[in-house]
Amino acid sequence: MHTALPKMVRTTRTVSPGLLIAGFLLGLWLSLLLAHQLGLPIATFRKPAPSPPPPYTYSLYGASNGVRLHALRTSPANVELRAIATNVTDTNEYGMNGGFFWNGDLLSIAVIGDRPLKGQPHDYGSGWTNIDVPKGTLVWDEASQRFSIQVTDAANRLQVTDRKRYWAQGGVSMSLNDEAGWRAQARKENMPVMDAPRLRSAAVYDRQQALWMIVSDKPCTVEAFRTAIRETIAPGQLVDGIFLDGDGSSQMRSAEVTLRGDTRAVYQMMALKNKATDR
Repeated sequence: MHTALPKMVRTTRTVSPGLLIAGFLLGLWLSLLLAHQLGLPIATFRKPAPSPPPPYTYSLYGASNGVRLHALRTSPANVELRAIATNVTDTNEYGMNGGFFWNGDLLSIAVIGDRPLKGQPHDYGSGWTNIDVPKGTLVWDEASQRFSIQVTDAANRLQVTDRKRYWAQGGVSMSLNDEAGWRAQARKENMPVMDAPRLRSAAVYDRQQALWMIVSDKPCTVEAFRTAIRETIAPGQLVDGIFLDGDGSSQMRSAEVTLRGDTRAVYQMMALKNKATDR
């Protein structure tokens, strides 16, 4: 007689994902607790810090009217107005020429916190005054973090939040948003040789409150220069700006470009505080 043997039944059990995760977390917690009690280092994983933006960027633009523009874009906090007595390219600075001058006297406003670059407030040629008539002046208000163009004849008439925390560079209004009236305004402010080909320079700002220093490398009229800027420099983003001294005074220096104008000395410049000499 044969006795039937019981059949072997294989069973499988499925472990739920929740139990697996719970087990993993428990093991991780126990490992960290043990490492802490034994004084062992615990590895941490941190996202690398983003690289800071460069202190300036250089660009060369060619407009449809044939004008070529060299441009340095930087933050207003990286700009310092400086009195010099040489060609911009013969300094150790990066930047561009400033306002108008004659025989070493500054004919355009050039002030930092109510202090003119040369001499004392109200002194002739110190940088306190836009000589002759009220003219367009680029004002950086550090307290409000905003640029503006103000037409005035003297630094004490500028509207700023804190008179110790601003800088102002005089020139001639570009009136970038006034196509009908910009010529009349520029003539009212005594813009020289508007219709003759000359080297040109300007300082403009965009909606991000970044400053653009701009110099042409070939002679052009004021209208052609202004048109080229509106076409190529941050299209749709520019707010306003000023014309600076032109002709042989149109000078720029950076790691990428050297524009000497006609090699003459100028007496004021807009310099970059941080020029990234290690690039």
